[in-house]
Amino acid sequence: MASIPLRRKLEILSDAAKYDASCASSGGAKRSSKDGRGIGSTDSGMGVCHAFTPDGRCVSLLKILLTNFCVFDCAYCVNRVSSNVARARFSVEEVVQLTLDFYKRNYIEGLFLSSGVIRSADFTQEELNRVAKTLREVHDFRGYIHLKLVAGCSPELAVAAGLYADRLSVNIELPSDDTLKRLAPEKSGEDIKRAMGAVRLGIDDSKDQTHTGRKAAKFSPAGQSTQMIVGADACTDADILTRSESLYGGYGLKRVYYSAFSPIPDASQALPLSRPPLMREHRLYQADWLMRYYGFSRTEIASAAPDGMLDLERDPKLMWALANRDRFPVDVNRAEREMLLRIPGLGARSVDTLIGVRRVKAIRLEDLQRLARSVKRLQPFVITADWRPGAVDERLAEVAPPVVKPVQLSLF
Repeated sequence: MASIPLRRKLEILSDAAKYDASCASSGGAKRSSKDGRGIGSTDSGMGVCHAFTPDGRCVSLLKILLTNFCVFDCAYCVNRVSSNVARARFSVEEVVQLTLDFYKRNYIEGLFLSSGVIRSADFTQEELNRVAKTLREVHDFRGYIHLKLVAGCSPELAVAAGLYADRLSVNIELPSDDTLKRLAPEKSGEDIKRAMGAVRLGIDDSKDQTHTGRKAAKFSPAGQSTQMIVGADACTDADILTRSESLYGGYGLKRVYYSAFSPIPDASQALPLSRPPLMREHRLYQADWLMRYYGFSRTEIASAAPDGMLDLERDPKLMWALANRDRFPVDVNRAEREMLLRIPGLGARSVDTLIGVRRVKAIRLEDLQRLARSVKRLQPFVITADWRPGAVDERLAEVAPPVVKPVQLSLF
């Protein structure tokens, strides 16, 4: 691929990487330098300051593939071996230089690097690892690095990846193992789970002290994530949330990303002809957030979706509240945090602020108005020092009717 100009490679391989949603930088380690040297330090000293937020917001990353050549023929992937797309491949040195150049120009704050599988899983992972190792050890790069872990690679290469990367991700691809076998016959669900398990063990081991009493080397300090394609098969939202719940519990994932299926050129007849509504992806993220930060179980969310599909016009929290009207209204001056989190229109931060305020004064409706975007939405579900709804159903018509469907633009 030496004949392809670097700029053209960048166009091809950055465009090819856009389908991978599993990149975020929350929880990255602060690789500070006592002497103030080192490129991309996330702490004090030379370089750009970074903000790794606990709510999953992304920083600017150079997001590319090492190559879009691939030996696999996954029906849903635009880079499959049978796909008629422009191909390119970076050398390790080119990725390293691009990362440094983009960083020094303040275009990026880190690197997200994935790849098609070339030759074998081990060969591909070794190339990915060499990029991270060169940045860390040769150029003293202290910025954020997210590496894709190729399922099926050797345990030694998985360990090496975790020592250089802030976050690792192994894509589960599809919510059903049966569908994975049908649409990606060369991939193994067991290999994917085995790779996830290896990352979890590495993270857990890095938290323990060694036999000398020292802490073990940091291993993927920002954890691991994965991605599921939504709408490429017949799985319902309840099926998808069931898989997500098992991934969070079994592998300690930081985040499951949901990517709405997008039709690709020369698509297989086994795939849908059109993409699912992007609002479906949004509702899955909201439901996922409820499971991770609001104390909801998957069964509670699914109970408000009788057909297994989340409502596209109302968010999952509101749907649960409407299905459990006997739990409302809630006295915000007395209720426990767990119940406050279930009030539609109140976020986790607002609830924590509310609990702090009510220690010194009684919460009134005007106080909720300062905490929530819409006090009108809250009123049917709350009791304050100066407000009590006559009956939950009286004002539900103001928050429950279908709204005009918003137009959601494509990310690309």
